[in-house]
Amino acid sequence: MHACSFLRNKGMKKILVTGASGFLGWNLCNAIKKDFQVFGTVFSHSVRNEGVNIVQVDLTDFTMVQELIKDIRPEGVIHTAAATRPNYCQEHPEETYKINVDAVASLAGLCADRRIPFVFTSTDLVFNGLNAPYSETDPVSPVNVYGEQKVMAEELVMSIYPEAALCRMPLMYGLSSPSYETFFQAMIKKVKSGRTVQLFVDEYRTPVSGKTAALGLMLALEKGRGILHLGGQERISRYDLGRVMTSCLGYGEELLIACHQKDIVMSAPRAQDLSLNSEEAFALGYAPPPIKTEIEELLINMQ
Repeated sequence: MHACSFLRNKGMKKILVTGASGFLGWNLCNAIKKDFQVFGTVFSHSVRNEGVNIVQVDLTDFTMVQELIKDIRPEGVIHTAAATRPNYCQEHPEETYKINVDAVASLAGLCADRRIPFVFTSTDLVFNGLNAPYSETDPVSPVNVYGEQKVMAEELVMSIYPEAALCRMPLMYGLSSPSYETFFQAMIKKVKSGRTVQLFVDEYRTPVSGKTAALGLMLALEKGRGILHLGGQERISRYDLGRVMTSCLGYGEELLIACHQKDIVMSAPRAQDLSLNSEEAFALGYAPPPIKTEIEELLINMQ
């Protein structure tokens, strides 16, 4: 899939990406900047990205966001900005509510008023992990504050702008932004330095790379409406994901330590199996490559 094929026929030229300094926003901007005029918002992390117009804005300030939309006049908006760390959200629910819920409603309303195609990124953490794999029609049942906030945001988007696309994202790995290192980079650093890595054997996800997720979001911007799952094609535990990574690096498994969720105390409760059924997206043309293939490509690009 190529991003340029998704929206060219509709004449869309200006794409606004919120959260351009975060992992998903960074990967999205990089995936589409050759084919579109991309504007990326940042807040506390000012970054440079050649080919992207970086705009510093507080998304919780309605007036600032209103002026942003008025000045840029985007022909598509993809909202990736969020407080995404579940433990932080658990410990700071009121603070994170402003960006994870209030800001979403404001942006959805502004896009609805102007009929701007709008994509909101949610999460597989809206489920409780007891009835996987989850399809778009399964009832939500979050077990932590972050998941609860995303559910509230989903409901607001659907009530404010029913024509919007709402994409539930899985666990993601890939190239880090300048301000955000993923668990993937942290694992690689530890393994290469000979340090051990603890990984859950009882937490299952359907992961994809940031690059693949970005292409899925562009597909949703063109064809999506309502809820769409953008998971990968493979259900895998974090431990087995680590095994694939170490194998691609040419290392053995001796540095990987299998553990269970109950072994590590964290502020936010964790669900065990958040595997997504993404057949609807696959039918639209979303085609995540095998995990091993993506990791091999990522490691080459990281050299």
